Amino acid sequence: MNGDPLLYQILDELSIPFEYLEHPPAPTIEIAVKYWKDIKGTTHCKNLFFRNHKGNMHYLVIFDHRRSLAIHDLEKRLKQGKLSFASEQRMQKYLGLKPGSVSPLGLIHDKEKHVYLFLDKNLGNYPRISFHPNDNTASIIIDFQDFIKFLNHCGNSFEFLELYD
Repeated sequence: MNGDPLLYQILDELSIPFEYLEHPPAPTIEIAVKYWKDIKGTTHCKNLFFRNHKGNMHYLVIFDHRRSLAIHDLEKRLKQGKLSFASEQRMQKYLGLKPGSVSPLGLIHDKEKHVYLFLDKNLGNYPRISFHPNDNTASIIIDFQDFIKFLNHCGNSFEFLELYD
């Protein structure tokens, strides 16, 4: 299986079942949707990694891939000041990931629980969601409640917000 061996070990330890879909590299949503077209009853997530203006706070924002958010609107909703996309070096440091593979599943590498998550509240309306398993050559689909179990295991702070109308 493509992806992060540590992730699969943790999913197994937590007894979290998942479906696995291997595909060619999909570093963008536009590419990934071609491989997701036959997966029913699942929302696929867009994952954006930001830093604040000072660079001392990092945020992972997760929402339905069919939506788009302007950074200016996101700044207003998150109330964290000016945001910019985090660098590749920061992504590697805090999530152990490379651009094009951003996923909340990378939180297993955030030992200091530094990254704060903002999740769109509408994600809870879907029974299953999908992410890259820390590698953009596959996607895994898990039950939403198991995703929350995974987040609780990781220990990073998170909150649900209405990210779009």
